[in-house]
Amino acid sequence: MEKILIVDDEKNICDSLKFALEDDYEVFTTQDTSRVMEILYDENIDVVLLDLKIGKIDGITVLKDIKSRLKDVQVIVVTAYGSIESSINAMKEGAFHYITKPIDMEELYLYIQKSIEYKKLNYSLTNLRSILKERYSFKEIIGKSHNLRLFLNRVEKVIDIDSTVLITGESGTGKDLIAKALHFQGNRKDENFIVVNCAAIPENLLESELFGYEKGTFTGAHKKKIGKIQLADKGTLFLDEIAEMDIQLQAKILRIVEDMEITPLGSNKPIKIDVRIVAATNKSLEEEVKAGRFREDLFYRLNVINLEVPPLRERKGDMPILLNYFLNKYNNKLNKNVLGFSKDVIDILEKYKFPGNVRELENLVEMLIALADNDIIYKENLPKKYCFNDDNDSDHNHDYIKITIGTDLKEVEKAVILKTLDYFHGNRRMTADILRISERNLQYKIKEYNSIK
Repeated sequence: MEKILIVDDEKNICDSLKFALEDDYEVFTTQDTSRVMEILYDENIDVVLLDLKIGKIDGITVLKDIKSRLKDVQVIVVTAYGSIESSINAMKEGAFHYITKPIDMEELYLYIQKSIEYKKLNYSLTNLRSILKERYSFKEIIGKSHNLRLFLNRVEKVIDIDSTVLITGESGTGKDLIAKALHFQGNRKDENFIVVNCAAIPENLLESELFGYEKGTFTGAHKKKIGKIQLADKGTLFLDEIAEMDIQLQAKILRIVEDMEITPLGSNKPIKIDVRIVAATNKSLEEEVKAGRFREDLFYRLNVINLEVPPLRERKGDMPILLNYFLNKYNNKLNKNVLGFSKDVIDILEKYKFPGNVRELENLVEMLIALADNDIIYKENLPKKYCFNDDNDSDHNHDYIKITIGTDLKEVEKAVILKTLDYFHGNRRMTADILRISERNLQYKIKEYNSIK
């Protein structure tokens, strides 16, 4: 049963409110403001009904004291001295709501229940933030190699600053995990972390997704929509696969970075925002700039701090640690009891180049555990492509495609895409990353090939 404390200098009001509420709540009363904090701590009170005038004591002073020490306690201010000014002051100091005497009990019940629901929601959000902070902590970035430690030391230095960050690195290195760690370990952790995948959202929808729009701006805009940039206000906006963004839209992103304001589609009123921008790409933006596909001015604005995630092949000594981590993860997920990997499997995987990096390794371990018949994963369980390296058979280290001279370029493209898709067991994101095309473009190509069959 939720607990309510009534603070009023009139005993008859305390008694009548207690009588009215005690069937549904555990009710405490006091006419002495010096006992308020003692009761709050001893009884773990959920809601306080606080008179704005308690003898010579100003209720606002009591309200400030409560909220400074126990932010989760919800306070409903009750007074006969109702005014707009006192109402605004009470709300500014953290009151949940404001009602006047004589008290409408139906209204009071409504706001008590709403304040309790609000407290529970706040508790859930606090708990969720704690879980997210733990999940996206640096200890979740697995490995102890020298290169990884150097990289993480650099990341830790920029956690609490607001400068824009550009995360670069090959496909599968964990750029999104780094972006989340920057947010959930930093001073914006209690605000929104908004992700925009610039490759996954169709070009004709990306602008409206980012900036939002007013009602009636275009056909189908039946109501106002807040864009993702505005949703990220006070928090972090993560622009994943930024290299895939249309160059016309890049100009608008540049203005956001420079001016920290947006104008929704269909509006002429700029909105000020406070957002940290983190972008990521597996492409070389310098090369994209040279090719005319990316704005040079935006590149320099985003690249204030560059974090280049090291590829797996440069993280010497991390393979056994990662294998053990993924072994435990997928034993639990798949309800299996695989004990480990044979030494020759570990040796083979340490020599393999892993073009798909940690993501490819994780997918491999999941597949091996799912199909395992024994307690140990042996060399015979590995797909053949992992069992050769540059030292013993360079011809088998890569899959090759036979192309006859004179083959139509469309057919060459199709063969490369389908072979790469097969190589990554149908994983479209890894295929797109390796081929340096967007997932949207890859999906279009696959549909095109299927329609030809």
